[in-house]
Amino acid sequence: MDNLGVIVPFYNEKNTLADSIERLLSVNIFSEIILSDDNSNDGSDIIAKHYEEKKDNIKYIKSSTNKGKGNALNNAKNHITTKFVVIHDADLEYFPEDLVEMFKEAKLNPKSLIIGSRFIGNKKRINIYRRTYFANKVMSSFFSFVHFCKISDIATCYKMMMTDIFKEIDLYENGFSIEIEIVSKFLKKHKSIIEVPIKYEGRSYEEGKKIKPIDGIMYLINTIKYKIY
Repeated sequence: MDNLGVIVPFYNEKNTLADSIERLLSVNIFSEIILSDDNSNDGSDIIAKHYEEKKDNIKYIKSSTNKGKGNALNNAKNHITTKFVVIHDADLEYFPEDLVEMFKEAKLNPKSLIIGSRFIGNKKRINIYRRTYFANKVMSSFFSFVHFCKISDIATCYKMMMTDIFKEIDLYENGFSIEIEIVSKFLKKHKSIIEVPIKYEGRSYEEGKKIKPIDGIMYLINTIKYKIY
């Protein structure tokens, strides 16, 4: 059965979590939704538990310590039961209706990594910070050069693949470099990557954006690190 599960990693997202979950529910293509809490302390857990009680296909798990997005994804691994899985951040920058087209590609190309790209196609995108936009371009070009592949958006949240493939990837990064680690390790065993255009609406740091300039530097360092090791 070609069913799809989604992992929602989050930390202190009480202002956006409910709306993010509602976006997923409105698309109605997910057999299960795993809300993976990286030890929030702002009341996000109350919202997540409410949805777990309300919906049979929603499961809430919580980390005992706050380590980062990679930690939240790792904690969710053993809870996935669907054939395919995708990652969806809780910050309202992404739109789950784009996952419908990505899922079509995944079913046609089950051994491929399906990436939602914010740089190809002509879908609506709102980028608040020009430096972040150009940094993403540079990081993607650098990753493509180092790994001998063509990827327009390495830092995107939307990555979809077969669950068995996701589970066999040992994840060590706790922070945002998890995006680099996932793709790098996928490429070591499976060469096919397919990009699908997606919409994007970036939020400001005042609204809770968490990625920092140091994360961009770590992207570049880890691009080389995971090519070598």
